[in-house]
Amino acid sequence: MYGVKVYVTYKDSVLDPQGEAVKGAVHRMGYTEIEEIRIGKYFEIKVQKTERLIEEVIEEICDKLLANINMETYRYEITEEA
Repeated sequence: MYGVKVYVTYKDSVLDPQGEAVKGAVHRMGYTEIEEIRIGKYFEIKVQKTERLIEEVIEEICDKLLANINMETYRYEITEEA
């Protein structure tokens, strides 16, 4: 079995209004050294071993469901579990 961690965030060219709101709150708290905050999504997925490549399966899921590929980018980490 594999454990997969998927991180989805807006592309750098896309405005992140939630991130901007959090940055404003952080600044009001006195942390003015913070330059940027981006909000994203995090997924933990358990995948059984099959004949298909795990990377192929995860990329299909990300492209079709987890990320809006027009506005978001994703990365993932795969670990083999006992």
